[in-house]
Amino acid sequence: MPTQGFTTLMDRVSGDSGQPQILSAVGITAGLLVFTFGMAAAALTGAAWLMAPVLAIALVTAFSVRVAKQWERGAVLRFGRYKGLRGPGLFFIIPIVESVSRYVDQRVRVTDVSAETALTKDTVPVNVDAIVFWVVWDAEKAILEVQSFFNAVSLCSQTSLLESIGRHELAELIAQREKLGHELQRILDEKTNPWGITIQSVEIRDVRIPLELQDAMSRQAQAEREKQARVILGSAEAEIAGKFVEAAKVYADHPAALQLRAMNIIYETTKERGTTILMPTSMVDSMNPAALSLAGQAPALKSVA
Repeated sequence: MPTQGFTTLMDRVSGDSGQPQILSAVGITAGLLVFTFGMAAAALTGAAWLMAPVLAIALVTAFSVRVAKQWERGAVLRFGRYKGLRGPGLFFIIPIVESVSRYVDQRVRVTDVSAETALTKDTVPVNVDAIVFWVVWDAEKAILEVQSFFNAVSLCSQTSLLESIGRHELAELIAQREKLGHELQRILDEKTNPWGITIQSVEIRDVRIPLELQDAMSRQAQAEREKQARVILGSAEAEIAGKFVEAAKVYADHPAALQLRAMNIIYETTKERGTTILMPTSMVDSMNPAALSLAGQAPALKSVA
């Protein structure tokens, strides 16, 4: 706890946390120089009464000098009323009369947003992670219109993400992340523009679903693929059957073509695999047109005799 308090105090002194500076390094240095030269002058002249004025001037100098970094703007209040922005660089305020409410960082910022167990349009629980890129384009509005613009952007992004998830189905979230990001960017920009903040882009980083649902979706996808494969196989078989019908008609008109085709199939089989095929003599005779013709003529000759 003491270390955390010391760190917070140093941030307040240097202005790194965005909070108003108590003292700046330049102001402290200037105050020390004024105090050193004043004390030296009082010692040389022997005027002890100069010590109090020198100390007062040194304190005023230390508290009046402020520094804003290149990307920062400081809001100055005079007796609680807004007087304007100061920075970047060196600027001065009147101690006690004026104060710096806070420093606004005008660089592009990144905010992580997550929505856990949010329901999609088709009532599927999902966990969605997104990244919001935003920038303060009007520091005056960001200071005067909203108390903590960083928390406002973060909470607004989270609620908008939940609403957008509820308007889309799971398939859209997975397949159209860029579209969802553009939609969120438009919605958030409309909400934050009055605060002087622009949402540059929103990127959907990850969409996670429960393991049980992943298994069910995997089984469904596998069933769909099997169904499609069977449909394709059935279409192929129907097409092949049609070709067989056409071939049968041709072979019926030309028996010799069927015999030649059978002989060609036997030749290709023995050629590719180098095997010996045993066939019945009836099958061999059926492939010999001359034998068939002689077999058909033998009964005719006997009847003539």
